Amino acid sequence: MIRLALVIKDITIYAEDETLQSGFIKIQEGKIQEIGSMKDYSLVNVDHEISLSEDYKMVPGFIDLHIHGVNGSDTMDGTNSSLLNMAATLPKEGTTSFIATTMTQEISLLEKVLKNTGEFIHSHQQKGHAEILGIHLEGPFIHSKMAGAQPIHHIIPPDVNLLTSWLDLSKNTIRLVTSAPELPGGLELVKLLARRGIVSSIGHSIANYNEVLESIQAGATHITHLFNQMRGLHHREPGVVGSAFLQKDLMVELIVDGIHVSPEMVKLSYQQITADRLILITDSIRAKGLSNGEYDLGGQKVFVNNGRALLNEHTLAGSVLSMSDAFKNIIEYTGCSIEEAVQMSSTNPAKQVGVLDRKGTIKEGKDADLVLLNQSNDVMMTFCKGHLVYEAKQ
Repeated sequence: MIRLALVIKDITIYAEDETLQSGFIKIQEGKIQEIGSMKDYSLVNVDHEISLSEDYKMVPGFIDLHIHGVNGSDTMDGTNSSLLNMAATLPKEGTTSFIATTMTQEISLLEKVLKNTGEFIHSHQQKGHAEILGIHLEGPFIHSKMAGAQPIHHIIPPDVNLLTSWLDLSKNTIRLVTSAPELPGGLELVKLLARRGIVSSIGHSIANYNEVLESIQAGATHITHLFNQMRGLHHREPGVVGSAFLQKDLMVELIVDGIHVSPEMVKLSYQQITADRLILITDSIRAKGLSNGEYDLGGQKVFVNNGRALLNEHTLAGSVLSMSDAFKNIIEYTGCSIEEAVQMSSTNPAKQVGVLDRKGTIKEGKDADLVLLNQSNDVMMTFCKGHLVYEAKQ
């Protein structure tokens, strides 16, 4: 007789096709085996039950497509121990999978990181941790005028041959590349990514509206951290921001910490772009989860104080935002529904990087990547492929 590892019941479930006010989820061998209403619940073949109340909400695990580090570790460390630490820590904020993000650095270091991360993804992921879905290559093919916290002296022109070698070096785990398509060779880079099925994102860019349209025609489908380090909205030149508002083929990242983008601009973006195209990200650095102080980012000193990470007085250097706070903030700033917040934090990112068949929604047959929220939308439990990997202290 088949035994079921776990049932979570008497909860509100934000499933793919409906919201169940009093429902249950059966989990077996890391997958969602059954979802239903409590009136249809049967105790048959159940090993263990967790019974709660309708005040608790079950949502799909958050997916962070743009994260550099957390808890003292960074993708650019180029070590298995750092990747393990990130994967072990992130479920505390409800993140059950993520794209490990690099930054502009010297080629030899980038190649070390790409090789190590690719091998880790294929051979060293562990049960009970967030899953690394791939690599986000942020730079070095960006515009020097929009470097932000990216070390300007390591920026290089778009190079199709170099990128091709990096795809091989990473064991084809690069899933997303941020570049400036207006640079010489930029469109050729976008076309290569499109041919290889890799998300091409416009970011750290001074592209004008027509140049963005050309990049969309070449295969670009994504905008990196809207508003930050890109040509802004102007009444005679829409720029990258205006393109994000107008072009329906673009999915758009947004850092919803109230620092990178004001709450009012978050609301405007939500109203114009809608939950159908927005993707919540953290862009967090190794300082996330740690105390105020001085940290390293790509060989640069970063000073963290009261939720703000700065290279100097004016330059933001990533964030210390959690996905759980991004989820709560988008609801607070925009008045969006829980269903829309789920779409922006789980479904859209899963769809964008091609894993919607197994992640991003609560549906029978998908990975049991689940987050239990209380009435205040705080993370109470996180399940990674059916394993309870985090439980908040009551």
